[in-house]
Amino acid sequence: MPKSPFLVFRKMNNKLFITAAIAFGLAHTAVSMAAADNASKAIFSTKVNTLIGTDYTGNTYPGAQTPFGMVQLSPDNGLPGWDRIAGYFYPDSTIAGFSHTHLSGTGAGDLYDISFLPVTLPLNDAPAPLGIHSKFSHDDETAHAGYYQVRLTDYDINVELTATPRCGVQRYTFPNKGRQRMVILNLTKAMNWDATKDTKITQIDKCTIEGYRFSDGWARNQRVWFRTRFSQPIDNIQFERTELKTEDGHVTGYGYVARIMFASDGPSQLTLVTALSATGQDGAAKNLAAEAPNDDFDYYRSLAEGQWNQELGRIEVEGGTASQQTTFYTALYHAMIAPTLLNDVDGTYMGADRKIHHASGWNNYETCSLWDTYRAAHPLYTIVDPKRAGDMVNSLVAFSKENGRLPVWNMWASETDMMIGYHAASVIAEAVLKGVPGINAGEALAECVKTANLDDYRGIGLYKRLGYVPYDVKEPTLGDDWSLSRTLEYAYDDACIAALAKHLGKKDINKTFAKRAQNYRNVYCPGSTFMQPRDSKGNFQPNYSPDDYTSHICESNGWHYMWSVQHDIKGLEALVGKQRFADKLDSLFTYTPAANAELPLFSTGMIGQYAHGNEPSHHAAYIFNKIGQSEKTQRYVHEILTKLYNDSPAGLCGNEDCGQTSAWYVFSAMGFYPMNPISCEYEMGTPLFDRVTLHLDNGKTFVVEAIGKTPDGYKVKDVELNGRRLKATYITHKDIVRGGKLKFIMK
Repeated sequence: MPKSPFLVFRKMNNKLFITAAIAFGLAHTAVSMAAADNASKAIFSTKVNTLIGTDYTGNTYPGAQTPFGMVQLSPDNGLPGWDRIAGYFYPDSTIAGFSHTHLSGTGAGDLYDISFLPVTLPLNDAPAPLGIHSKFSHDDETAHAGYYQVRLTDYDINVELTATPRCGVQRYTFPNKGRQRMVILNLTKAMNWDATKDTKITQIDKCTIEGYRFSDGWARNQRVWFRTRFSQPIDNIQFERTELKTEDGHVTGYGYVARIMFASDGPSQLTLVTALSATGQDGAAKNLAAEAPNDDFDYYRSLAEGQWNQELGRIEVEGGTASQQTTFYTALYHAMIAPTLLNDVDGTYMGADRKIHHASGWNNYETCSLWDTYRAAHPLYTIVDPKRAGDMVNSLVAFSKENGRLPVWNMWASETDMMIGYHAASVIAEAVLKGVPGINAGEALAECVKTANLDDYRGIGLYKRLGYVPYDVKEPTLGDDWSLSRTLEYAYDDACIAALAKHLGKKDINKTFAKRAQNYRNVYCPGSTFMQPRDSKGNFQPNYSPDDYTSHICESNGWHYMWSVQHDIKGLEALVGKQRFADKLDSLFTYTPAANAELPLFSTGMIGQYAHGNEPSHHAAYIFNKIGQSEKTQRYVHEILTKLYNDSPAGLCGNEDCGQTSAWYVFSAMGFYPMNPISCEYEMGTPLFDRVTLHLDNGKTFVVEAIGKTPDGYKVKDVELNGRRLKATYITHKDIVRGGKLKFIMK
């Protein structure tokens, strides 16, 4: 079974109660009471500021969840728009509900499922899309890992949020003024890309309701079932029902809003616990009974914070400023909230084929932003949480079996088809090559090869035949053009498959994909000395400028994608020429766009042409190591760490993208980074802290020390691994998991 139920004995009103089967479904991180007591002595959870990234372009949410949990319980301002993709935008002053599902730092607006709002009469109502809402102030708001609090000023109601993996737990403290107390459950409201298709609310008993919300948006045909238990009996429920129609007038279902009333003279505090499920009403009921059988908010808050203390405590940092420590632990937190759990407590989950499946011995995870997270987030999991990393690989393989191909960007049993490549291959290959346990490597390789040979999917057939994806051929499955980017992304993924095949002794597969991995050469133009789009006749795109953001390059320009050959940097250098390669790499960071240049919204965090606010060039600063210019790696990494991240709400320079932007920070602050994940190597940078201790799953520790470090110093004189001078510019994954000490001697 994937769950690890444990019994918690505690005293309440001088009686011994047994809180049974707190089945958090995360067997490898289940917190025993002894572990929880130890974890509570650490304050890692309160070092996190979940408001970081809620302003500017971060698109994060501040609410409560457990590590990689199914529930992301967070406030919604009630207005749509790019700035409010995560539901919450720091400059806003309204809250229109607390919903149970959110996306962290993406560029697509979806979810916001099962939204509650406590109120007292009279209601503060506004025209759509805001509707019923309350004002709030940041002066009366608390936000850290596992806990969120805010006061709704219009109603003088204090709201507190916490969570278990599959349940959201809310506590409302109403004013003692005899006013009518009400909780509004609005299943109809949708924001941004989301559209409600059908809903239902049923009262089960005097304290319990259940129902569902079906929607269509980025996650197609998303289905969320819920069960909610209130700590006080329901006085009365008023339902509003509207027909939900398509543009042509076809009725898809009904939208329900429930006004749930409680006695005005009842206890001032009302706790409600809501369990979610993607499998059905029974699944929600099972999850509620297993994870949250009582209404003790403080108890669940303690458990959530304890889990975060344990997860965040896998990496201990010493030194630096308080601000840098907050930034670090918030980055580690953001790297640990997605992918998200999808199966029920008994292992049941909804598959991509819309059939019920069972995960036996592993947990199913989705919300995989793979174009982003293969770069640093998944490599981080292989170090700090290898068991979960194995579960994620099993989830990718299962999805491929159910959907016919590896996921590109999946959530809630749906393939969103966002972004490009088949980067699940990188996550899978890296995990197997690093010895992550619990993976059927042969089965995983078969799914990678199957996906990479889908000739009628996203230009793969053209890529195989021509050696690149042409920009002048349109296929129904291509969607956005992005032909140059597709070629380079496919070549990298092919290198991943080749490495996995070689590891497994599959010589023919290795030979085929190693050859395909060299296809990046086919889009290098000797004339422009850049990667350049080609048409189906082999001609390079005329009038090409690497400065331009065009439809042939994915969310970037030619400067960024010049370096998307992580698997063969030395081959790229030979192709371009040593001196020109070095000059171009310099220019990436020094050639500033013109003052009147029209840059897209994702070009943020700029240093020259380098854009840290988006992912394609995240590894670029570390390439200097490969050409004997490590001091430039150190300089630019330090500049990014100290100037493009901070502990304010605007502390992220671009979209968080489900943990990638933060995982870059975590690695780089420790002093190393996985420039090419499948190499199982980590390039040296420059450490931000005096000392970092990695507590590994195997019981060993890996310590990083910076000797002679000053607050503004970044230059490294020498590096020692376990007392010996490091001759290479990297350490290996084996060096880390064996335990030991990495020492930076600073200049």
